[in-house]
Amino acid sequence: MGRIVAAELWPESRAAPACAPAARLRPLREAIADLAEDWIALAAEAAEPNPFYEHWFMAAAAAAAGEVQLLEVWRGERLIGLLPIAAEGGYAKLPVRFAVNWRHDQMFVGTPLVAAGEEEAFWRAALDLLDGLDWPVLLHLRSQVEDGPVHRGLIAARTCAVAYREQRAFLASELSPQAYFEQAVRGKKRKELRRQFSRLAELGPVAFRRFGKGDELGEWCEAYLRLEKAGWKGQAGTAFACSPARAQFFREAIAGAEAHRRLQFLRLDVDGKAVAMLANFRCPPGSFSFKTVFDEDFARFSPGVLIQRENLEILSDPQIVWMDSCAAEDHPMIDGLWRERRSIVRISVPLAGARRRIVHSVCRALERGAAFTRNAFRKAR
Repeated sequence: MGRIVAAELWPESRAAPACAPAARLRPLREAIADLAEDWIALAAEAAEPNPFYEHWFMAAAAAAAGEVQLLEVWRGERLIGLLPIAAEGGYAKLPVRFAVNWRHDQMFVGTPLVAAGEEEAFWRAALDLLDGLDWPVLLHLRSQVEDGPVHRGLIAARTCAVAYREQRAFLASELSPQAYFEQAVRGKKRKELRRQFSRLAELGPVAFRRFGKGDELGEWCEAYLRLEKAGWKGQAGTAFACSPARAQFFREAIAGAEAHRRLQFLRLDVDGKAVAMLANFRCPPGSFSFKTVFDEDFARFSPGVLIQRENLEILSDPQIVWMDSCAAEDHPMIDGLWRERRSIVRISVPLAGARRRIVHSVCRALERGAAFTRNAFRKAR
């Protein structure tokens, strides 16, 4: 199959009546340059927060985007939803082209930004646009929050199927930080953490710090990059600092979060030196744990667990109701600290047309067969 250029994949959208939602596509980088004010306004009224699709994060991630388009839905002059879209080939091992929500590899939620109350309208307009393109056989949505308002809006707009589901650690409780910690972590483990903290304090003054007035953001970013590169990610070549472009992405993402009052940056210092750091994105009523790192020379003191214990103080924040760990399913550390779980799914959405429906049905049958095999293998272990 020959290479298809962007103009062939994403023809200009036809205008809809001003009173009805109208969808359009344009290159992501162009939209980032032109849409900042509308994009920021949409994030403020979104039905579900997703910092990874906010303007500041997408601006940092755009260098890695390639030929990505932004699907925008407008109601008159008001932007009511957006989703970055890319073209991929080879679905369920079949040689077919499909549309997929684009994600940078450091994006951990792929739910579109959609204005509250406009969820179904957004999806109807977006899917009508994709129906009119001649190349995608389906729309595949990755890292979607299951049963949230945006997912429910999609179900109302069109029949679709969950292709894959995972449960990841989630924090949501009315308990105080100390009460939650005592309920979630068994007494023996709490005693061990107290012992490790005491032993750590023997090496010098121990302090938990939160980035704030008087702190230099650049210094905090460089401290994080040094810690990460010094550990196993540096040895594997996957640390941000192993690539100038990825290091710059991290700096820009953190700076963007701070500029838009999304950043919560924590660190654990011993004798003035950072031994663990944690970056969260606050998007009331939720929050998202973006990146965490610790000095592996201090591993015997569990600095990563100690800073997550301090992170439980977010339960005292009146603006924050829940926090997404953004961690992998069955994470060995955070699963032992946070008791709640959030369901994250991949969704397969058929597009209009008899041929597309048939191909979609075949893809779904192959996916179900693969899921059955995976589950059987897990049970056999």
